[in-house]
Amino acid sequence: MTTKRLRVLVLTCTTRPNALGPAVGRWLTETLAPEAERLGVDLVPLAIGDLDLPFLDEEEHPSTGVHHHDHTRRWSRIVAEADGFVFVTPEYNYGMPATLKNALDYLSPEWAWKPVGFVSYGHTSAGTRAVQHAKQVVTTLRLVPLGATVALRIADALRDGRLEPEARHADAAQGLLAELVRAARALAPMREREHAASVEGPLPGSYARRLGPDDAAEVTVLQRCCWMEEALANDTLAIPALHESPADVRAWLADWDTTGLWRDGRLLGMVRTRRIATDLHVGRLAVAPDLRGLGVGRWLLSRAESAAEEGDRIVLSTGAASHRNIALYERQGYVVLPGTWEQGVVDLVKPVAA
Repeated sequence: MTTKRLRVLVLTCTTRPNALGPAVGRWLTETLAPEAERLGVDLVPLAIGDLDLPFLDEEEHPSTGVHHHDHTRRWSRIVAEADGFVFVTPEYNYGMPATLKNALDYLSPEWAWKPVGFVSYGHTSAGTRAVQHAKQVVTTLRLVPLGATVALRIADALRDGRLEPEARHADAAQGLLAELVRAARALAPMREREHAASVEGPLPGSYARRLGPDDAAEVTVLQRCCWMEEALANDTLAIPALHESPADVRAWLADWDTTGLWRDGRLLGMVRTRRIATDLHVGRLAVAPDLRGLGVGRWLLSRAESAAEEGDRIVLSTGAASHRNIALYERQGYVVLPGTWEQGVVDLVKPVAA
């Protein structure tokens, strides 16, 4: 599971002129700014009125992800990039604003498995009936509503016409953000598994996706686990994977095309490739020690080889005493290059047939 900063959209849901919503949204983002920075969260304030969304006007069903209008495509990108949401909403006649319902209805897969918190305001009920109304809708979209909320009773929050919520409201807002962060990180594997760029893995519940610099921490841990056995087999600690810092790993993740296999937030295995002329270099093939013998390594190697083109040569290396690795590669059609045993490392190649 990536350690990147979370992106939380703070959405002001009213479009009524002179409404209290924008002031509530500003108070919320200003109040939470220090805690958001501490938790590694980017708060992104946005007003529904700035989206220029007409009543739903797309021909295709939202579940298809096919959007024909620019306003829908823009809204889709904004929601897809977010890891969670806070809806700042009034209560209109015991319900949420039609503008929020319309914005929700435009999309479908973009919402899935992301937490949503509510900051409501109103008179008698402080907007809580709008929140209950909205929760019925968001759960259908596979959004995950939080238990923590902030409810502002207008008569208590206004002082001489200015919005001045009490200290307990600020405490409630911090509690909401803390719960949202925990939920967003816990739900990340479910979001990633259903992402269009993810593919089903060889183990039940596993999925593969491309790794990037934000995955450096998990890759560093996997390397240390996997290459200790290599070090023991070859009687040497002079193996780069054992000594690389997270910063070193972050640097090469930016340069190599690396695939990671995940399940429930755990990095199970990985492999990287890079092309040099007509050679496709394959490296860092790693499988968590407790999962060896289940075909994970062969599956990852096959994924790496799929990047080769007709006439290419696939090149990889392993320790000269890593007999299990060498046997695996030879079973997959690799041959040892002559004269590569002397330095304790074996180079193997596999031509790609025309």
